[in-house]
Amino acid sequence: MTGSTLTPGLDAPTWPEEFAARYRAAGYWRGETFGGMLRERAAAHPDRVALVDPAPERRTWTYRELDRAADRLAAGFAARGIGRGDRVVVQLPNRGEFMEVVFALFRLGALPVYALPAHRETEIAHFCSFSEAVAYVIPDVHGGFDHRELATTIQERTPGLRHVFVAGEAGAHTPLADVPCEPAAEPEGPRPHELAFLQLSGGTTGVSKLIPRTHDDYLYSLRGSNEICGVDADTRFLVVLPAAHNFPMSSPGWLGVLYAGGTAVLCPAPDPGTAFPLIERERITMTGLVPPLALVWTDAAPASAYDLSSLELVLVGGAKYSEQAARRLEPALGCRLMQVFGMAEGLVNYTRLDDDPETVVTTQGRPICPDDEIRIADDEGREVPEGAFGHLLTRGPYTIRGYWRAPDHNRTAFTEDGFYRTGDIVRRTPSGHLVVEGRAKDQINRGGEKVAAEEIENIILGHPSVHDVSLVAVPDEFLGERTLAYVILREGAEPLRPAAVKRFVRERGVAAYKVPDLVEFVDTFPQTGIGKVSKKHQRSTAEQR
Repeated sequence: MTGSTLTPGLDAPTWPEEFAARYRAAGYWRGETFGGMLRERAAAHPDRVALVDPAPERRTWTYRELDRAADRLAAGFAARGIGRGDRVVVQLPNRGEFMEVVFALFRLGALPVYALPAHRETEIAHFCSFSEAVAYVIPDVHGGFDHRELATTIQERTPGLRHVFVAGEAGAHTPLADVPCEPAAEPEGPRPHELAFLQLSGGTTGVSKLIPRTHDDYLYSLRGSNEICGVDADTRFLVVLPAAHNFPMSSPGWLGVLYAGGTAVLCPAPDPGTAFPLIERERITMTGLVPPLALVWTDAAPASAYDLSSLELVLVGGAKYSEQAARRLEPALGCRLMQVFGMAEGLVNYTRLDDDPETVVTTQGRPICPDDEIRIADDEGREVPEGAFGHLLTRGPYTIRGYWRAPDHNRTAFTEDGFYRTGDIVRRTPSGHLVVEGRAKDQINRGGEKVAAEEIENIILGHPSVHDVSLVAVPDEFLGERTLAYVILREGAEPLRPAAVKRFVRERGVAAYKVPDLVEFVDTFPQTGIGKVSKKHQRSTAEQR
């Protein structure tokens, strides 16, 4: 791909040297690493509380204690042969071990591959095999699901997966608590321009790409987010969404708060009954929510007996937040609203604390960085008139130049001159704020969780009674979008009920949010002029009903 270079050890195109030099000269890339960042914070304020895990009983880590835990766990991982460049799939819920594990891997230069608690066999098997993971870190049981049984199955299918570490009762695997040991020497660790971790893309084909983030680029996004959001040492951030998500990790997220020397408080469940008592007890000042959860909190807060007065700022992102819902949040929660629109591949936009109220409720913000380049183009790639909707393309100091080990996909996902084709349809206001209309790609944003239509269609097509299927998004006031599967049955096949189709998908071992919300049986699909299935017509029909 023209305009990018392939750096040894990255397995993905990276910034051309002229861009890298510009970003360093501008002070965006400062030569920091995550392991070094924690070490510096521990030296500067060792006794300040960095992390609180309230469940099942309250535990705290000072910066010194978190740094020490990372050292000992890194030494234990190294003793088991895990080292620089090795990939480790991390599937832990919001608990203190998650931070200990990722900082230990950062210190070694090993790469966390972030999986979500909802992922199941299909997704985890792909992550482990494609990343060539050497280890997999799990809870014992979470949400009623036994991850140890899943890990056994995955390990049988993945010969290179040497270790399974379990936070809790380990069963046939290795207890995470048995891993830490005293370090014999400081590990060599990574360099700032090297990879820090691999995130998961939403994907449109059903095969999640891996997003390579470096220490330099991601740490800049934290600093920029902190400056915009007013994060400092007094910030107490409630991690409500899964900690492995890009949004609660970096916008500004728990990593941003730790960078600033503040306190991250882990929330074991996002519902108001769990979160509101923590806001009161821990005097939470900031949190981040997806729109469906923001709606729930907005409805629950006026009748709540808990004191939410410490809450100063709520960030809402992950999916478009409707203007009507946005107008309700500040009066209900008694705090400021900031909209966030971004992607794990890089670009993040925020409304600002000094934006007027109309801008905050009607736009999804403007980019972090002056060097975030934005193009808004039509279907042929021509730039649209100012203020018109079009495809969003971007490049900048924290937007990747290519996915990990995906050269074919990179040729279509990125332009020759290095712009990332985000798949979002947006327009830009005269102030530079973006207004998001929706997705151009065949991908459904279900309350912040991305569902690739092709993945679910391929699963349903495996049913012996199904002739064809088309999965589309339908509007939903709560989630933003729900999934609707239009299904054509084979001629002469036994009739199916919608529940049977949903059960068939669920039994294939995918995350629960990917199971179709709605199933409708039809005789034919509408077609475009060239004979393709017209999903636009299907969506329109569903919306009208």
